[in-house]
Amino acid sequence: MLRQWSVQGEQAPGEPEPEHAGEELWEQEMKRLHSSQEPVRVLPYAMVDKRFIRQLREPEGVKTSCWQQWRRRQETAGRRLGEAAQRLARGCGLWEGALYEIGGLFGTGIQSYFTFLRFLLLLNLLTLLLTTSLVVLPLVWLHPPDPGPALNFTALQCPGDLQSQTGVPKFHNQLWNILTGRAFNNTYLFYGAYRARPESSSAYSVRLAYLLSPLACLLLCFCGVLQRMVKGLPQKLFLGQDYRSPLSAKVFSSWDFCIQGQDAATIKKHEISNEFKVELEEGRHFLLVRQQTRAQRAYRLLTYVRVNVLIGLLVAGAISAIFWATKYSQDNKEESLFLLLQYLPPGVIALVNFLGPLLFVFLVQLENYPPNMEVNLTLIWCVVLKLASLGMFSFSLGQTVLCVGRNRTSCESYGYNACDYQCWENSVGEELYKLSIFNFLLTVAVTFLVSLPRRLLVERFSGRFWAWLDREEFLVPKNVLDIVEGQTVTWMGLFYCPLLPLLNSVFIFLTFYMKKYTLLRNSRASLRRFRASSSTFFFQLVLLLGLLLATVPLGYVVSSIRSSWDCGLFTNYSAPWQVVPELVALRLLPPGQRILHYLGSQAFSFPLLVLLSLVLTVCVSQSQANARAIRGLRKQLVWQVQEKWHLVDDLSRLLPEPGPGDSLRPESPLSRSSRPRSFCPGFPCPGSPGSRSPRPMRPTEVKRERGAELRCDLH
Repeated sequence: MLRQWSVQGEQAPGEPEPEHAGEELWEQEMKRLHSSQEPVRVLPYAMVDKRFIRQLREPEGVKTSCWQQWRRRQETAGRRLGEAAQRLARGCGLWEGALYEIGGLFGTGIQSYFTFLRFLLLLNLLTLLLTTSLVVLPLVWLHPPDPGPALNFTALQCPGDLQSQTGVPKFHNQLWNILTGRAFNNTYLFYGAYRARPESSSAYSVRLAYLLSPLACLLLCFCGVLQRMVKGLPQKLFLGQDYRSPLSAKVFSSWDFCIQGQDAATIKKHEISNEFKVELEEGRHFLLVRQQTRAQRAYRLLTYVRVNVLIGLLVAGAISAIFWATKYSQDNKEESLFLLLQYLPPGVIALVNFLGPLLFVFLVQLENYPPNMEVNLTLIWCVVLKLASLGMFSFSLGQTVLCVGRNRTSCESYGYNACDYQCWENSVGEELYKLSIFNFLLTVAVTFLVSLPRRLLVERFSGRFWAWLDREEFLVPKNVLDIVEGQTVTWMGLFYCPLLPLLNSVFIFLTFYMKKYTLLRNSRASLRRFRASSSTFFFQLVLLLGLLLATVPLGYVVSSIRSSWDCGLFTNYSAPWQVVPELVALRLLPPGQRILHYLGSQAFSFPLLVLLSLVLTVCVSQSQANARAIRGLRKQLVWQVQEKWHLVDDLSRLLPEPGPGDSLRPESPLSRSSRPRSFCPGFPCPGSPGSRSPRPMRPTEVKRERGAELRCDLH
């Protein structure tokens, strides 16, 4: 390619072209390649051209220094080692074979759900590793002290004899104690089992580690979710809604010619077919949206508002039911129905999340929305219902346990309901533990008691009813919301149940195989296809909302709520965060204390706010500039495609039609060079596509046209 440039830049016989322009462009390109630091292996040239470029950078007779040779060898070895490590990681990665099989058979949209499960498993394992290394192992090494005497609550005016019953289980069934979490009250699973000596008697602060480890875990999860969220941004956000990728590119470049086995070839065929289905479905929806009139859009907007108001009322009623169920369960803990009341809030939450989407779909289908809009509207309200139910559950627990918005004698004295909850952190941890257990048991029950019998009945019997029933449809959004709910509960319990990520890791690991079994054996793929980038962006967005929902209550508890007086690490502190200023006063020198005091003062906040405003302004300006550049590149891409059609038009018009006596053998370069050239060889032309009659050109236009032809030959 590069060697042909000098030949193409020469003047052809009978065609006076400016030779000096070609030589000038040739020299400029050679200088650019010679001075460029870009590796030769990534240049878009053939191997012969790459050897030629390497000779340009290292001419004969000029020897590089030993330092440069050693550095080059190290870079090459490091690059090869990194590539080998990546190949090894991909080969030994968790569930790689299963993910490849699922992606080939059902498309990248469903595959992204199982990839999402693997990502959540890694997040939970990292969280568990951080908590264990910072809190559990140092606490075991330091030998925590024995628990002190229980706090005397005789001064409190508690109704009845509640304090003698608090913490004493009525049912001594060990299985039931495991399901409710009471069997682990004295283990490191819950907050109450963590104890430490005063801060002045130990070099390592377990209290500070226990306080900062949940915050560090949430920050780590936030960074991981945000990174995957940005990585999974849909291509439409950059290319715009009007850009459509050509199907011809997928037709001619999708097949992998390295495939040898029949199974791999079958999976690849299914994968290409699913990609075509996604492209065609998106194109159909795009055309339907563009064909709507203004009257249709206005009517659609009115019906959209009406349906959303009705669904909003249903969501308000659902979260009210969750609030009263949680309140009733906590206020009647000592009743005879205590066995059923323990799982009343999780049961109501599961019932609401099951009936809510059905009612949403019914209301949306009454308005005859397009399938795409129907799915999106239902999905948005399902996300709102899931997160709102968890938020209301958290608020109702806070009102019952911490007396948020309530006036009681025990709350005024101790800052929480000390009559019913001597160790309120353990009580909140038990509720979150039961919610996590219930979600997993519900997944097991649906898999083996609903999906499996339904598939067996459909295969065993025939008829209209069984044909209508069919197998269960594997809905990716519903499964994603279920797993996000479990992960949000785990994040909410990091302070009360530090080892809850271990439990959730086991649940996610088992859920992967149950969902894989359901997908391959008991279900049929959804009729709606999802693109992997859109699915990944949606998953991470919902997960990020769940992370924010878990962070707000935790921040409020850590900074403002008094800890229990007779259990845990913060018994002598008005709030867990008070350990931070105490350690600052004990461990830091006066200059360090003054620096931290200045960093937390208003005198530092004003310059920091100004600096952040400047950084934000620069980022916004850079983002706008990038958006303009992307729009320009997109227009240029469409422009070039149109000009290629112009080129085909010109060639078909200028080339003579082959006669009956013309030979079909290859032409010589001289005859090819003597053929009339196109008016616009690969460069922008005036006018619209289609046949155009030639017109006489001015001398300036002829000169400009000759330069365009020369640039086309060079490129």
